[in-house]
Amino acid sequence: MTKRVALLTAGGYAPCLSSAVGALIETYDRTDPDVELIAYLHGYHGLLTGNHVVVGSAERAGAALLHRFGGSPIGNSRVKLTNDADCRERGLIGADETALAVAAARLRADGVDVLHTIGGDDTNTAAADLASYLADQGSTLTVVGLPKTIDNDIVPIRQSLGALTAAGEASRFARNVLAEHGSNPRMLIVHEVMGRASGWLTAAAARDYLAWHGAQEWLPGIGLDPRRWAIHAVYVPERAIDLDAEAVRLRAVMDDVGCVNIFLAEGAGIDDIVASLEASGEPVERDPFGHVKIDTVDPGRYFARQFAERLGAEKQMVQKSGYFSRSAPANETDLALIREMAELAVACALRGEPGVVGHDEERGDELRAIEFGRIAGHKPFDTSQDWFADVLRSTGQLSG
Repeated sequence: MTKRVALLTAGGYAPCLSSAVGALIETYDRTDPDVELIAYLHGYHGLLTGNHVVVGSAERAGAALLHRFGGSPIGNSRVKLTNDADCRERGLIGADETALAVAAARLRADGVDVLHTIGGDDTNTAAADLASYLADQGSTLTVVGLPKTIDNDIVPIRQSLGALTAAGEASRFARNVLAEHGSNPRMLIVHEVMGRASGWLTAAAARDYLAWHGAQEWLPGIGLDPRRWAIHAVYVPERAIDLDAEAVRLRAVMDDVGCVNIFLAEGAGIDDIVASLEASGEPVERDPFGHVKIDTVDPGRYFARQFAERLGAEKQMVQKSGYFSRSAPANETDLALIREMAELAVACALRGEPGVVGHDEERGDELRAIEFGRIAGHKPFDTSQDWFADVLRSTGQLSG
């Protein structure tokens, strides 16, 4: 009996989605060309509404083109299958329906045997809920996920797809933004990087930028001074920010160098900011997953205001690299990882083995289908790593 396989991408974008879709199509076409492929549009939104496309012969033949692009060819959305109230409000389910029941009915109606979810912990835990619900209904659907997040914070996966590319793109973005240090005397620049609960992306972007910085030639006599192109602070959610102490340290940098450049993870200090807003009676918006809507809090602007007066900055600039970074095409390192994971994902799907494919940190970094029950988000970035200590030493935040 011919299998029917469905693909969907969900959650925020990462520089792997288009390539992951392409790699899965290529792998199925090579492994079992008789498998039927469909793709739900805009993730769980498309699954609930029945909006899908058939991956035909032309799409199979041209799947390699997807590696050239960022974004997702089949679209994303943020839909939580266990948040019936939100799904109902958005018109995705009826008044007396549950999202899991609607999704399950759709998969049965479409004759889907295998569902590949490409997303982060929310996407894949939703897939686990769906698989469990279907099992209770007697379905034999196999769900195999691929781990996507630029934050690289999925437990227990060593490296999520797209994160390395996003770090490199954030670094590239910073090369132009930090060039603005000379656009005004006493310039304060805050480069805000995505990372709600993990500082990995900000730290990795800083590491990449410093590698570029260390490879350049400079001409201080005419103002091409490496100190002005340096990173003077890196703030991540896993490390508390002592505003008073940092203001004193960075004021000395401003006086000496004439500018201050900061890399800030959007989640750094967010609890303090939210507590301050709520204490003042200002409501803080949250998404269907209960996450604070970062753009409504605007941490980059908050810290720019906190530092500007204390540093005697004549001008402040906040630039966010998130959308630039997350929508890029995958780089060669990520492409290799995507292809490796896609190969195993297809093999697991064809033998009926569910889970999220990744290098399992709790099993010696073995590449395997990790049990859905062990998948979780918000893995803290390990700030004790030697390479991050080197980053902090370069900024002056760590001595020795």
